[in-house]
Amino acid sequence: MAAAQVQPKLIIHGGAGSAIKSKEDIAAVRQCLYKVLEDVYGLLLSGATAQAAVVRGCHLLEDEPRFNAGTGSVLQSDGQIRMSASLMDGANQRFSGTINVSRIQHPIDLAQALQNASDRVLSDYGAAELVRELQLPIYNPLTENRLQEWLEERQENFTKKMAGVVAESHAGRGTIGVVALDNQGNLAAGTSTGGKGFERIGRVSDSAMPAGNYANKQAAISCTGIGEDIIDECLAAKIVIRVTDGLSLSAAFERSLQESQQNGRDLGAIGLDATGAIAWGRTSEILVAAYHTGEQMGDTLEWTEDKLTGFVTHIP
Repeated sequence: MAAAQVQPKLIIHGGAGSAIKSKEDIAAVRQCLYKVLEDVYGLLLSGATAQAAVVRGCHLLEDEPRFNAGTGSVLQSDGQIRMSASLMDGANQRFSGTINVSRIQHPIDLAQALQNASDRVLSDYGAAELVRELQLPIYNPLTENRLQEWLEERQENFTKKMAGVVAESHAGRGTIGVVALDNQGNLAAGTSTGGKGFERIGRVSDSAMPAGNYANKQAAISCTGIGEDIIDECLAAKIVIRVTDGLSLSAAFERSLQESQQNGRDLGAIGLDATGAIAWGRTSEILVAAYHTGEQMGDTLEWTEDKLTGFVTHIP
């Protein structure tokens, strides 16, 4: 007898950091996130795997110039764009990623191409060679907003620690991320970023590490915020391991975010578990995220509760 299908679930994010200042910005970002949710959730309903849904969601978010991934990525201190991404399939607990790749539209495609490779994380030169092997077209992800942001900061000799995540409002920092549960009960997570902006050449993002993107059969997590803070907490893997060891998803978030707060970290995370629970949390001012439960869509854009008590969990 075939196993009963489960209700697919989906949560996505577009970064974390400082508050988006205007209602117009909130409305525009919400519209963008919900459009991605509708597209990717439709794919899940049609029977797509969690991995395929995550890649599709990352494509759409990488193509949205508001966010710091793919088109709209920030510039590093030398004026170049270098992007990183990773994909983790929870069904086989397999991680793959690319670090500091340039001139490509969808860095997540490299992570997907490496899922079944013997060498599953490639840095700049290796990633560039893979782009050639896959015959992917050369693409310039630079936008005018990001160029002006870099030119303005150059006038100040790069005194800022990082660039904005939402280009139009210069709000926060981070990445894009997608976490999905498919109708077979399998989980996957994907995360993609242009970096934090103005950083030292060669700096590596948490988005290309299990610290920022991790999944197994029990839970899947994508993180955003200051990469070094996420790495120091090993946040994504920590939450997944706590769920695997028996904590509920919301309890694992709460304990992990409390520790992050105590350690002075600036970050956020989204996640799903195998029961269909959806959760998020952050120590930063805002987390730009939205979710689909199967019955409704929701988001975190006007989330005003206490940073450590605003967890939301949906259990079917």
